[in-house]
Amino acid sequence: MSGLLVDSNVILDILLDDPVWAEWSERTLSWYGATCDLLINPIVYTELSIGFKRIEELEEAIAIADFQMLEIPKEALFLAGKAFLQYRRNKGTKSSPLPDFFIGAHAAVLHVDLITRDAARYRAYFPTVNLISP
Repeated sequence: MSGLLVDSNVILDILLDDPVWAEWSERTLSWYGATCDLLINPIVYTELSIGFKRIEELEEAIAIADFQMLEIPKEALFLAGKAFLQYRRNKGTKSSPLPDFFIGAHAAVLHVDLITRDAARYRAYFPTVNLISP
């Protein structure tokens, strides 16, 4: 699979015109999008949906940005569970897997880079994933 998985925070920076991060996020997606497929998954889709009133608006934004939606394979779901188990062993306080575990595991299983601003958790639980972050 050629492409880059894009974390929802990067997309939301642009959609919400974040005063601190919108420029970096737009420049980064433009740069990588010129040569690679920009990928999202159902978890990113779900996080993005919070910013839209209607599904048609979200679908239009995804189409305009030319994001490709991929389903999460079972191997990534399994890995997300294992990463969450490690998180709990490290005294993590959440009682269910965090979205970042599904996103990080998906990037790891696909062997693709991940564009994100939240690098710390991905580095800790998915050290094989190459991160593109500020």
